[in-house]
Amino acid sequence: MDRITAAQVFVDVARSGSFTATADRLSMSRAMVTRYVEAMENWFGARLLHRTTRKVTLTTLGEQCLEEVENWLNTAFQLVSKVKSADELSDSIRIATSMSFAHAQLMKPISQFMLKHPKVKIDIDVQDNTTDLINSRIDLAIRIASTPDLSLIGKPIAKCRSVMVASESYLGTMPEIQIPEDLTAHQCVSHSNFEREVWHLSQDSIHKAITINSRLTANDATVLLDAVISGAGISMQPTYLAQQLIKQNKLISVLPDWSPNEMRVYALYSSRKFLSPTVRALIDYLSEYFIKNPWD
Repeated sequence: MDRITAAQVFVDVARSGSFTATADRLSMSRAMVTRYVEAMENWFGARLLHRTTRKVTLTTLGEQCLEEVENWLNTAFQLVSKVKSADELSDSIRIATSMSFAHAQLMKPISQFMLKHPKVKIDIDVQDNTTDLINSRIDLAIRIASTPDLSLIGKPIAKCRSVMVASESYLGTMPEIQIPEDLTAHQCVSHSNFEREVWHLSQDSIHKAITINSRLTANDATVLLDAVISGAGISMQPTYLAQQLIKQNKLISVLPDWSPNEMRVYALYSSRKFLSPTVRALIDYLSEYFIKNPWD
């Protein structure tokens, strides 16, 4: 029996705590998952997992050897990636990302990557919050942040600039905005996870922190964008969503000489998780794609 696959199954069950979840994730039967785990235990000559009807947990020996098994897998995958042709990539990847970025920027390079590697399968989990990648069985998270979660390992793959926007109908009924402090007299719609109450703005060497009045918040930029178009107020939007609407005169740029904090798009994975050659290849592909195809 393939020991690399058996080790991969063992690690996945240990992290997910479920034979069924691992079977779904690795596209194999629950019986096959059980066989691989039993094979690992036979090789170690000891029980690695406690099984009950409700959950699966590591034995003391399982806890002791889990990290070493992960390190061994990582080394094995790195070796495979050096000698295996890129055309032979065939893994399944589960990606977590936001609705706005998936819709506006991610699907084109993902589709091109899959055309290049026809044996690769990708499942996209749309969410816009920090998640436990291991327990959620996420191979790769695409996140926009000023600094990434320190518990994760990742690579910046693109810059993400933002702009403040509002509809003509909203601005036509409200006081004029000439300086950042004028924002305090306006309704703002904010992202739940980014600068919800204070907007940080810069103009050359000048930096200002403006406390805003935000009665409407959401954890997805596309929801906030719809609210702004409907006249709900002013929103700080990523340029990958807002620039085209500004050019089409559907939205107006507010304080265009002042810039919100620049963030980065990160490809993130858990520091406790081995990284397959396919995930490594996808990260490199996305990085190269966004260098060649910047959105602003």
